Amino acid sequence: MTDSHTPPDLRQSLGLRPVINVSGTMTSLGASIVVPEAVAAMSAILPQFVEINDLHKMASPVIARLTGGEAGFVTASCSAGISLAVAATMTGNDLAAIERLPDTAGLKDEVIIQTGHVVSYGAPVDQGIRLSGARAVLIGQATSCYPYHLEGAINERTAAAVFVVSHHTVQYGLIALKKFAEVCHARGVPVIVDAASEYDLKIFLAQGADIALYSSHKFLGGPTGGIVAGRKELVRSAFLQNMGIGRGMKLGKESILGTIAALEAWEKRDHAGIREKETGYLNLWKQTLTGKPGVTAEIEPDPTNNPLDRLRVSVNAQESHITAWDLADALARGAHPVIVRDHEAEHGYFYMDPCNLHPGEEKIVARRLHEELGKATASNEIISTPFEERYARRIAGLMRWPD
Repeated sequence: MTDSHTPPDLRQSLGLRPVINVSGTMTSLGASIVVPEAVAAMSAILPQFVEINDLHKMASPVIARLTGGEAGFVTASCSAGISLAVAATMTGNDLAAIERLPDTAGLKDEVIIQTGHVVSYGAPVDQGIRLSGARAVLIGQATSCYPYHLEGAINERTAAAVFVVSHHTVQYGLIALKKFAEVCHARGVPVIVDAASEYDLKIFLAQGADIALYSSHKFLGGPTGGIVAGRKELVRSAFLQNMGIGRGMKLGKESILGTIAALEAWEKRDHAGIREKETGYLNLWKQTLTGKPGVTAEIEPDPTNNPLDRLRVSVNAQESHITAWDLADALARGAHPVIVRDHEAEHGYFYMDPCNLHPGEEKIVARRLHEELGKATASNEIISTPFEERYARRIAGLMRWPD
């Protein structure tokens, strides 16, 4: 969809599918729509030479203001931020130690993380820890972790503790951030919070994190990048990792300046107006699904308390003549592919996220829902592909890349 202020969609000329994203701020779909302020800043700086460290200095006070930290910088991604922040807790500002990593001989090299926080965001969270040379120490069980697990794991080799905030993590039975930080700080252990796709930029440092990590390309609508914010001394030590393991995680002048512009635009954004518009999308989709055989649609709040809702679409295959995952796959095909949030589709439901639509796309989504459910209802047989085959098909496609 385009208007007088939007350039033509170039995906067709590139041979790419014109997907409509109702999955969320997913890296696999390009994360988010970059705000005009960031696009303009990136275009302006691309032809120019700059001293990169000075550009990083420009970013630091902006990041500090938006996050409540003392300092900050931009790196390649939030995942990169995990590796750099962990490395900082091991080396401090020792340049020789920074160059030796991932050799951690003579350094504290254990990093504590709750088992229920070891999830995948496209790669395992604990791999981001291990890339620095550190050893991830998992505590508790997937659905049960208590302060005594944390206290018992801290020893003379503990460099840091990582806390993950994500809808992917177990949402019950684990230690909350305030208590987690309290236990760690009592023993002199710094806390790193992975808050890649979280809306509130200040709450995690306020609740005790020493470093908070964010994606600049999720809710902020900036270019691909990760934001490292927090205590100045520790942030500086993380920044110095650019002379070591961070060299492969560097990003260009355009991403640094684009992130600054996205942060400044965030301060001026009409957040309430955006929420109102997104609620309208959800109500349209819910109304479209009302009365469809075997389908129920309920608006649910975000599980990590971001100020947004999603539509949970539950599908009874016997009544609708299609499984939740086959409906998700059907929506993803055709001239107007709609990609839903299907991480839990084997349980008979998927989610629809309203945060990444261009004007008018919400109506296309509603039409596609009506069309695909209509086809299923008219089918004499239940459309039910074995879920295991769906997974195998996706892996097989990946293993054939780039063919």
